[in-house]
This record gives sequence, structure tokens and C-alpha cells, in this order.
Amino acid sequence: MQLKWLEWAKQIQAISQAGLAYSKDMYDLERFEMLRDLSVEILSEYTGVEQEQVRSLFAGEKGYATPKVDVRAVVFRDERLLLVREKVDGNWALPGGWADIGLSPKEVAAKEVLEESGLIVEPVRLLGVLDKKFHDHPPEPWHVYKMFVLCEETGGEAQAGMETMEVGFFPKDRLPPLSQGRNTLKQVLWLFETKGVSQEVRLD
Repeated sequence: MQLKWLEWAKQIQAISQAGLAYSKDMYDLERFEMLRDLSVEILSEYTGVEQEQVRSLFAGEKGYATPKVDVRAVVFRDERLLLVREKVDGNWALPGGWADIGLSPKEVAAKEVLEESGLIVEPVRLLGVLDKKFHDHPPEPWHVYKMFVLCEETGGEAQAGMETMEVGFFPKDRLPPLSQGRNTLKQVLWLFETKGVSQEVRLD
């Protein structure tokens, strides 16, 4: 469930960011800066994170606020799903990360698989675009869309990367502990059901 205080803080931040980007009146700019300070204070109060750290991560962007895009590659070998073990929390996730400027979603998916698992893949189909606020992810200060891209393995050799500790293929009934910020159990089980079965793209 989306926490109400976090939802409000993100909305206040988005309003202030747009106002600071497009307003010309100095009094309006001052008010939008106050709104940004308020969003930082709310997040700091509820999370215990220092305001300066919140400001740099949560309120440091400029221009019109838009959702971030997280691209995840879905690679099956027989009936087993490719997962990588993340160094940051020691848990397992689909290869992927933030979308890069200048790269298409399929290019991001292929790049992330190579960097995190050593495998070469060919992206073939978009399986779904999910809004993290409707799923059981831990709270975070950004509004995030997740894109799941089905890929076919074409080469390479499985090996850990700079951000990963291990690489493995797992069947549905023997999944390792998952990195909940990156993918939930419901999402992973949905991928087992979806691969190759439906040509429809899930949007939620």
C-alpha cells in the first residue's frame, strides 16, 4: 500500500519543482521553494534521514517532474528464470535498472543483462508496464514505472558484474529471497505465467 504521507510529500515536491521551473514572479518562486522545503521536511521526519540527504536525493531535480522508469529483463532458460544477486542487499532480482538517456527500453534491457549477468540477449517483447504504487514494494520517494521486457538468450557466459554477486536460473518453486524494491514475488510468479502465452501487454 502507498503510504499517504509519502504520496503527499511526492505530490508537493512535484508541484514545487514545476513551479520553480516555470514561474517568473519572485514571490511565487519563494512560495514554491517553501513547498519544496516542506516536502523535504515531511520525508525527513517520517524516515529519520537527514534533511540535506533527502534534499539531494529527493528534491534535487529540476524541470517538470515525471516518473522514473525502471527496465527489467525477463530471460528464461527452459522453465527457469534468470536472476542476479544484488550486492546492495544480498537478495535476488531480475537484471535491470534505471532507463538511460539515449537508449530505448530494449537497448537498456540488453545492456543490463550483459553488465549484471555476462549473458547476451535479444529483447523480443514488452510484457508489461507496472506502476510501483500498486504493488507491494517498500516505500520510496520516487514515482516509478517498471517495464518488463522478455528477452531470448543468444550467447555470453554467466558471471557476476560490478553490482551483482551471483547469477542463476531458478524454477518457480525454488525462488531465492527476492530484492523487494526491484521485484516482488507476485510479479515474478506472473512472469512465469505470462511468458510466451499472451501477446497482450499488461498496464497497471
